[in-house]
Parts: sequence; C-alpha cells; structure tokens
Amino acid sequence: MFRYNVRGENIEVTEAIRDYVEKKVGKLERYFSDSPEATVHVNLKVYTEKTAKVEVTIPLPYLVLRAEETSPDLYASVDLVVDKLERQIRKFKTKINRKSRETGMNTAKAAIFLNGEETPDETPELDIVRTKRLSLKPMDSEEAVLQMNMLGHNFFIFEDSETNGTSIVYRRKDGKYGLIETD
Repeated sequence: MFRYNVRGENIEVTEAIRDYVEKKVGKLERYFSDSPEATVHVNLKVYTEKTAKVEVTIPLPYLVLRAEETSPDLYASVDLVVDKLERQIRKFKTKINRKSRETGMNTAKAAIFLNGEETPDETPELDIVRTKRLSLKPMDSEEAVLQMNMLGHNFFIFEDSETNGTSIVYRRKDGKYGLIETD
C-alpha cells in the first residue's frame, strides 16, 4: 500500500490537491501483484512564470520509479507524471518478461512484485551498439566541466583529484551543472 508524502513549494497543498494526487498515483498500484509498502514522495512547485512542476519518486524494493513534468496546469502535470510512471512500469515489466522467456525461468526478484499479466513488447531491444574505454585523468570538477564543454558532451567522467574517487559532472536541464561523486 502506498503512503503519501505530498509537499508544496510556493503552493499550499489543499485537501483537493492531495486527494487528486493520491487518486491518480494510486492507480499505479494495479501494476503490482501485492501492493508494495512504499512511501510516494510528491513535490509540487509553482513558479512565478505560472508553470507547475510535479516530481514523484516511488522507492520500491527492486526498482525506483521517478518522473517529473512541468506544464501551465498543476493537475495536468500530475496526469503527465503518472502517464510517464506507467510507461516506466510497463517497460520494466516487458524487460522482465523478455528475460524470463529467454532464460526459461524467472530471472529477477522484481518480477514477484509485478502482476503476472503479459505486456506487449513496447520497447525496442536495448542493444549496446558501441563500447568505449577511457582512462580517467585526475582533475577537479571545474576542469571536468571545461573538458565536457570542449568535447560538446552532456556529461564527463573523471578521477576527482581531491577525493581520488570517480566522479561525473553533467549538464542539467536548467543549463547549470551537477556533480555525482562515488564512494
């Protein structure tokens, strides 16, 4: 059974909004054979340019579902994000079913949580068509961003000279940069 943690930024989460979110996101429970115990984290943001962003994260035992959508209408954003989550679940189910058919057995514990119904193969094969090998150069994150921009890529992997760990810098949708550090 889903539990809900609905938060709002620049908006008061009214009972009507909370009910709408719970009703729409609750429809996703039908994709699971046993309703998983999960807390659904919903972030509602309203910006000054009159757009509403909805972020939903559902951490499940063998899968984390996450989606976000922005539109001029808060309720439309909720609908769009639920559609996106449904596509993610169907894609995952298709992948589990395909692996199960290929190996002749249930290959993932995650299949336990999904309804046994077959889904049509909606996604193309996820074949790796190219492999690259690279040696990581020690540098700081600023130098990594410069390297990424020079190459015209959206991300760059490097050895962090301060932590000696592998890190990744990436370009965010808002044009700023993010850093992922590994342990």
